[in-house]
Amino acid sequence: MPPDRPRYRFAEFTLSPARRSLFRSGREVPLIPRYLDLLVLLVERRSVALHRQEILDRVWADVVVSDGALSQAVRTLRRTLGEDSEHAFVRTVSRHGYQFVCPVVEEGDDGEAPAAGGSDVDAAPTRDPTGPLAAALARLLDPVAEDDARCEAAEELHALGTAEALRRLDRAPGHARAWAHLRDSRWDVAGAGSVPLLAPPAGPAAWAALASLRLRRALRLAGSRWASAFAGGAAAGALAGLFGGLAMAGLGGSSATSLLGSLALVGALVAGAGAAGVGCGLAAAEALVRSWRTSALVALGAAGGALAGAVARRVAAGSLEALFGLDGLATGGGLEGLCVGAAAGLGFGLSTRRVAGGLAAPRGRARAGTVAATALACALAAAGLSAAGGRLGAVSLDAIVGRFAASRVELARLGRPFSEDRLGPRTRTALGFGEGLLFGAGLAVGLTRRPRLRSDG
Repeated sequence: MPPDRPRYRFAEFTLSPARRSLFRSGREVPLIPRYLDLLVLLVERRSVALHRQEILDRVWADVVVSDGALSQAVRTLRRTLGEDSEHAFVRTVSRHGYQFVCPVVEEGDDGEAPAAGGSDVDAAPTRDPTGPLAAALARLLDPVAEDDARCEAAEELHALGTAEALRRLDRAPGHARAWAHLRDSRWDVAGAGSVPLLAPPAGPAAWAALASLRLRRALRLAGSRWASAFAGGAAAGALAGLFGGLAMAGLGGSSATSLLGSLALVGALVAGAGAAGVGCGLAAAEALVRSWRTSALVALGAAGGALAGAVARRVAAGSLEALFGLDGLATGGGLEGLCVGAAAGLGFGLSTRRVAGGLAAPRGRARAGTVAATALACALAAAGLSAAGGRLGAVSLDAIVGRFAASRVELARLGRPFSEDRLGPRTRTALGFGEGLLFGAGLAVGLTRRPRLRSDG
């Protein structure tokens, strides 16, 4: 039976999608999986110039990355293929994308590795080429070089030999920043060696340089991430307000229907603010940390939630005191935000733990699973928090409206289905579960939204 997918020969290379391997004259060439996926896509669709958006949607289907990640991947492919003035493989199509232009021969793939050749070009690159390694090291240490140029030099050094590059780098001027680039780029070069940050000559300066490098990337990637989280959380909060108003109306509070708009607005503002804080923390964790992703999501999600909760509580208390002379209100704040933010990070991290190289943005069933896991984690945390006396949206709102004798919002009615004439323990727990469920779902929907490229430029 003929194979489902052919393999492709071009120049001295053989690309086998079935084996997920690239060979050069019979010797396998290491490529990280995502870069191999890019090469397969370019070769299979070589008859057309592929738009950057299509490439990102196909190769980085489960993550959100900057457009620079695609440029970096193409640079790596060109270097791996040995592209020069005589051998052109990948053409850049201005303001559009890329096209594979080297002549290709398709053939059946029998599952066997191609036979090794014996010419000079077949030889694997040496691990101690004084000239290329020294040149790449000089570019990496160049004090006026841009991040992209240093990143390319770091990748080249990994390909030439990580250990030798680190040995020669030692304590050269600018070594901390160079060490940080080597550490960061090791994820993007197949076969790259380890780059420890605890052993000398690396140290606090290298850690600081790595944090600065990733923070700049985080600011580029996460800007729209937290905004989407805010939108998702605000939508969830509005739904919670609407459901609460309808529930109160159904339980005998006929005036509640006239307050649906107000309740939805309050819910949107409260949940949106919380989602913005948690989403900012989660986006920062994904962009800044690659080794301990889930732990970072929990920690920074908790930090973002705590900050948002504390600020929201302070703003609400100050506004009520200034406008109505109310003080001493028992409303939720930093502790509630911390617990729910940590739970959101845990659910989101566990459901996207296989994601690497960008901000998680799964599709289809994977996205539904991420939304469900994040929602359930937030719901359980919110229910436990409410049962222990925590004050989330409905309970905080009840504390506020209880200070206004003429208020038409009667949240105590929500206790009737639980045989309580007020927001008792069972009611609070159930409300907390529902609020957490909607909040987590809205947050995850916003976080996993895939932005589009702004232009063809």
